Amino acid sequence: MLFALIFICAAFMAAFLYMDLKERHLAAVILKGLASVCFVLMGIMNSPGGTAANYILYGLIFGCAADVVIDLRFIFKEKKKLPFMAGVVIFLLGHLAYLMAVITVSSHFVAFILAGIIPTAIVLIIMFKHITVSPAFFTAGIVYLGVIMMLNSVSIGNLIASPSRFTAVFAVGAFLFMISDIVLIINNFGRKYRKGCKVANIIMYYTGQVLIASSLLFL
Repeated sequence: MLFALIFICAAFMAAFLYMDLKERHLAAVILKGLASVCFVLMGIMNSPGGTAANYILYGLIFGCAADVVIDLRFIFKEKKKLPFMAGVVIFLLGHLAYLMAVITVSSHFVAFILAGIIPTAIVLIIMFKHITVSPAFFTAGIVYLGVIMMLNSVSIGNLIASPSRFTAVFAVGAFLFMISDIVLIINNFGRKYRKGCKVANIIMYYTGQVLIASSLLFL
């Protein structure tokens, strides 16, 4: 059933990309939502229960909701900023839920967060040199990227301190999620939009979410 859901998720993702590139936005939003429901179902199936698992499930659910909300900007173009910002906030809640999950299973999370401050600052400086956004988006971007960088700092720290199938699979998933977000931001707010970057972003995003959902098998 797990492999079936992975296949179905990939099929919906591919169909979403096709419709999105054809600018058939209503069909694209529906297909994207269906693809995201798949990784939520994977998480529910794989969950062993407990605090950390529940936080991961919350993260998957928030991610699924954000996937739909953020793309409503292509349907309601006259008010596109509202669904975009709402989607960003919901994604942020998902990142916070994932961060709480890895903190729950970590005995050194403070050290891992501190270790991630400098890399986070470097990434933020580089990112905002290549994009142009309003002050509001700038502030939201700092918070958003800061949280996902901290998530990766703790998940990679957990992998180094306590190697296991769970910490490995989750860390890879969180890393792909982070890279997909960076690609998305540069592609949407940088000097030039590239359809190939959109495809790469979506593939990395869904691979990351599927890995995070699969990590529950080993928790």
